[in-house]
Amino acid sequence: MKEDQEMGEELMQHLRSRATELLLREEWNESVQAYSHFISLCQHHISHTHQRPDLDHLLKLQKSLCLALSNRAEAWSRLRDLANALQDCDGALEIEGTHFKTLLCKGKILLSLNRYSLALDCFKAALLDPQAGLKCEALNEFLERCKQLEHQSRTGVFDLSDWVVNGFRGKFPELAEYIGPVEIRKSDIRGRGLFATKNVDAGTSILATKAIATERCILPDQNEELADNIQLAMWKNFIDKVVESVSKCKRLHHLLSVLSNGEDEDVLEVPDVNLFRAETEEESALSMGKLDMDKILSTLDVNSLVENAASAKVLGKNSDYYGVGLWILPAFINHSCSPNARRLHVGDHVIVHASRDIKAGEEITFAYFDVLSPWRKRMGMSKIWGFQCNCKRCKFEEQICSKMEMQEIQMGLERGLNMGDAVFRLEEGMRRWMVRGDENGYLRASFWVAYSEAYESDHKTVRRWGRRIPAAEAVVDSVSKAVGSDERVLKAFLAGLQRRCGGGSGLVEMEREMKLARGVYGKVMKKQVMKTLIELGNHE
Repeated sequence: MKEDQEMGEELMQHLRSRATELLLREEWNESVQAYSHFISLCQHHISHTHQRPDLDHLLKLQKSLCLALSNRAEAWSRLRDLANALQDCDGALEIEGTHFKTLLCKGKILLSLNRYSLALDCFKAALLDPQAGLKCEALNEFLERCKQLEHQSRTGVFDLSDWVVNGFRGKFPELAEYIGPVEIRKSDIRGRGLFATKNVDAGTSILATKAIATERCILPDQNEELADNIQLAMWKNFIDKVVESVSKCKRLHHLLSVLSNGEDEDVLEVPDVNLFRAETEEESALSMGKLDMDKILSTLDVNSLVENAASAKVLGKNSDYYGVGLWILPAFINHSCSPNARRLHVGDHVIVHASRDIKAGEEITFAYFDVLSPWRKRMGMSKIWGFQCNCKRCKFEEQICSKMEMQEIQMGLERGLNMGDAVFRLEEGMRRWMVRGDENGYLRASFWVAYSEAYESDHKTVRRWGRRIPAAEAVVDSVSKAVGSDERVLKAFLAGLQRRCGGGSGLVEMEREMKLARGVYGKVMKKQVMKTLIELGNHE
């Protein structure tokens, strides 16, 4: 009996040494296999030791099992199998609730899963262990990261100031997952949509999230055939990345299944927005069904976002690339020609913010294409996207564009009508037709090219019409209120200030400039840094 025990211990010692060696060599799969064999033997010996109690031997086996589970958790986490990694961490902590290495490992896994409060609890518990003194600096770094991310996830307050000031050099800023005052409801626009549950000021963050997967490339300007081939290869790589991600995580698999694949949208279930909060995750209750590639392809076709789109701004080195990605919750945001939200891309994260003031109950909407264009052109673009836009603006403009005078203005512009004359005729028409409020902004946005060129290059014509043509600042205000902030609208406002004040501005003008800028970039940096970014954008 004693010889059998010694032989068993010798085998276990050999397995443990081999598993540790593989772990140190970063051969993760082989390490998992070796530790699994060791853990099975260890559990077998523990069960037999319980039958013939030997307290010292039992404690030794439990200590070995705790360390083996912790090390296997580390290997699982390196393989991105985080469910098994957490299960091993919990198993180790059942044996020794204050095991330093396991608490550190579990904290890092929870941090990567965006479960900041739980990760913070692990790091705080690890800090109480005597071993913490040896790794105090690294542990404190994790604690500070966790505190910062937890604060971001709770408040939606992000500060990119240092990164912007440094010229976007170095690593992308670390951003938390954030879901603001929103809910998912049936949409009058199409299918399901995201709605504000409280009033939201322009620039305020609505949500922030990291992509399930992204793919980027540089497309050639001159060779269209080559660009098409590159995009096909890029799309294939993107699909492979999505499939790999969802096949390793029950939660991602479930969230992907919640998205529309373009069929029967009116009968789709409306999910609770809390489903998308990482802190409320209950992965063990989810099932991992077989991946349906046809459904995945159609889901990606409907929900993927191009980074450098009409309603987006890409900051940092990724602005040089053509990029596509899948961000789950933003995929619920529908199109409107009077959008109220924009998105800021920072690395693989996207921050969605209000591009104008949003009222409680209002649907959050993006511009899928350029909305500073006439109604007929927008209708053509919506058909390319596979839908017909029936937003409030489109319904109004469909009626107004049936007027002969509107058709004459449009035809005149196509034939080279002076931009100032076109603006004058449109403004006179709006007075006669009793167009008021947002409707003024809608039409000015539709003829934005005429307005911007008239104010920028045809000063004599503008002066000729005098007060019968509104000041550039009034046009900017009405357009931004109706269709949200846009970089071109911001540039027009700054150009107007330059002409009127020589670049100087009072407090009122500065506040208007900041509000427009926040609508474009969001409230993600200090005022002075925002001014620097505005100046950079104004010279592009």
